[in-house]
Amino acid sequence: MDDVIVARSLHVLAVVIWIGGVAMATTVALPAVRHGDLGSDKFQAFQAFEHRFAWQARTAIVLVGLTGFYMTWRLDLWDRFRTVGFWWMHAMVCLWLLFAFVLFIAEPFILHRRFRLWATAQPEVAFARLHRAHWLLLALSVVTILGAVAGSQGWSIF
Repeated sequence: MDDVIVARSLHVLAVVIWIGGVAMATTVALPAVRHGDLGSDKFQAFQAFEHRFAWQARTAIVLVGLTGFYMTWRLDLWDRFRTVGFWWMHAMVCLWLLFAFVLFIAEPFILHRRFRLWATAQPEVAFARLHRAHWLLLALSVVTILGAVAGSQGWSIF
């Protein structure tokens, strides 16, 4: 079972990097950008940290997906997806799918170009909505993490 220990350790590390980055962006970086603390060009300030973190987040997402799938396969946990008491397993997969879609498809192919135009034309509105979206993603992440940790220890709300 050493392989499962390694997989779980890498899984948790990648989640910490991924969701920790979401928390930092939501509570520190975006408020600083919105208030002009990082300069008057809000889009340039946003790009300064977004480009650096995007690849870290993408790498973490891939690692979370691979290790999560491996542990599910190795421990034969597929039946958990048939039980409402393991809602947190569904939540983890759904959250992963959402972020994978945003980071690998929506952001590079759709949002990047559109957000640049929007942030240039209406920076206050654009960054306010971006900030709200990050708060929603962070809230979903926190609920999922709390549910997964509590659920993996046997606690269930159902």
